[in-house]
Amino acid sequence: MKTLIFNGSPRKDGDTVSLLNELLKHIKGEYKIIDTYYSNIKPCIDCRYCWEEDGCCQEDEWKEVDTYIRECENIVIASPIYFSELTGQLLSSVSKIQAYWSARFFRKKEIISKPKKGGIILIGGGDGHMSTPIDTATDILYHMNAHNVAPAVCSHDTNNK
Repeated sequence: MKTLIFNGSPRKDGDTVSLLNELLKHIKGEYKIIDTYYSNIKPCIDCRYCWEEDGCCQEDEWKEVDTYIRECENIVIASPIYFSELTGQLLSSVSKIQAYWSARFFRKKEIISKPKKGGIILIGGGDGHMSTPIDTATDILYHMNAHNVAPAVCSHDTNNK
């Protein structure tokens, strides 16, 4: 069994990583963590390459991530919440799933045939509103063929120690 984890936190020892470390104790099989702040994944630039071709024209780490997405059984999105949303760097990285949408709607091709299970881990202080990032993460997972998404795990009030 393979699990892909998108970590949207810039802090290598922060609350998001602490919860991910707890998750890793329970994962069976292999896993791959994409630390979006430290990866070489460029955002989608709407060049429209994917309207006619499979994949993305940009040369970066996304090609390896794309292969893992197609093979894995589980995908987890973990992120701190900034201004009531997933982090910008996480959103920038996963903007490459535009290629999956383009394949489905322009080329009438399903390129991720293997169904997945999804998970969402959110960490936040502030006002504690998690509905927007949960909706965003659920939508991202949906476009990677994860329709079976577990209830989100949320940790609030991280501004106070």
